[in-house]
Amino acid sequence: MPKEQGRKLIAQNKKARFDYHIEDTFEAGLVLQGTEVKSLRQGRASLVDGFVDIEQGEAWLHAVHIPEYSQGTWTNHSARRKRKLLLHKAEIEKIERRVSEKGLTVIPLSLYFLNGRAKVELGLAKGKKSWDKRQSIAERTANREKEQALGRHLKGLRD
Repeated sequence: MPKEQGRKLIAQNKKARFDYHIEDTFEAGLVLQGTEVKSLRQGRASLVDGFVDIEQGEAWLHAVHIPEYSQGTWTNHSARRKRKLLLHKAEIEKIERRVSEKGLTVIPLSLYFLNGRAKVELGLAKGKKSWDKRQSIAERTANREKEQALGRHLKGLRD
């Protein structure tokens, strides 16, 4: 059987980009059980409440929901267990240093397969205030209206 090539997106945390300013991103591997991989291959996961914690020099992914594999037996995994992240020691130290000194947090942005291996994209993020969110909504609305006006102009319709 040929090896899987390319990037296949499983889950994305769209709300994270709305709620946080993303300052830096990292790619990390995941330590998974067999039924977790099978469940991910079915495209089932949720990153909504997920966060990363660093304990004793190791990075752990908490509160990410990977549902139980429907065909699994007694070997099935727990849906919200903490999962170890595979990062270089220098990356873990850099993340830990920045989280402690600036009050940042680490959140999962997307979960995907890269050449057959499960990866998670982590974002070093700072929470937005409510006015920042309103500004994001206003920018998005302005861009949408601009695109619609341009489309009408190109079609020859009046405004």
